[in-house]
Parts: sequence; structure tokens; C-alpha cells
Amino acid sequence: MQLSNFFILATVYAAVQVLAEQHIVHFDNRCPGGTPTLIQGPNVLSTGGDYVSNGPLISAIAYLQTGSCGFNGEGCTLVETTLINPTCPGCGSSTDVSLVPPHSFSVTSGFGYYNGCDGVGADCTSADCPTDQAFHKFDDYAAQRACQVNDVNLAITFCL
Repeated sequence: MQLSNFFILATVYAAVQVLAEQHIVHFDNRCPGGTPTLIQGPNVLSTGGDYVSNGPLISAIAYLQTGSCGFNGEGCTLVETTLINPTCPGCGSSTDVSLVPPHSFSVTSGFGYYNGCDGVGADCTSADCPTDQAFHKFDDYAAQRACQVNDVNLAITFCL
């Protein structure tokens, strides 16, 4: 009986592991310098390597640290993201580029989803990038890119 229970528990554990939510944030730094930085709250999650989130990644920010960016990307182009499996229509992942002060254009920056919603993303190539590509003020909602796919990943590129 004990051996049978062990196999049942092992099977359930393996099934849960297969179904567990996971997202990857990948950086492609094409600039001659700088350090890709991924922050969530007070925590630095990555300084250039792929970051794997075993579960939702809520309210994370990314920027290229060139030496002039504040800890939360102040003074630099910011990519904001939440990567989460949708539990209702419109409740999935959302990502955008932000130039809302205290953030400002520093380097060309863009992002794109992969492993689902492939081709959905945005690029900001100048301080004047359109409001459907980057937030310049808090209500530039056309800049947001949503993805309603489980386990979607995100590639962030600097110096496109």
C-alpha cells in the first residue's frame, strides 16, 4: 500500500510540475555597452542573463543601465511588464515602453512576445516615438501590448 501511495504522489507531483506557470525574460543588448537590468520592487532579478519566473511576474521593469539610470530606470527608456497566465478574458500579460517622467529616452528599446503572441510587441527608436509605441503620459494606453496565452515569454532588445 505504501509503494502504491508513493507512485500516486509522484504522478501528481509530475503533473503539477508540467502544468506550472513559467515565463522567461530574454535580453538582446545590441548596444556597444550598458547592462540590461530587470527589477521587481526592490529586487534586481537579472543583469543581462535570461530570467525564468516560476509563476507570474508582476510589475517588473527593465532598462539598459548605462551609468545614468536611477535604480528604477529614472532618466532612461523603460520597459514595463506583467507576465501572467490569463484567468479571464483580458487578464493576461501586458507590456509597454514608457517615457513618462521621470523616465526619458536613452537608447532605442523594444520588446516582443514569443512562445505565444509571436509578432506582438513595440519599438521606441527616438524620444518622439508615437504614443502607440510608448507611453509619454499616463493615459497613452495604445502603447500597451497584451497577450492572452499561457506561459508566454518576452524578449527585450536595446539598440535595435
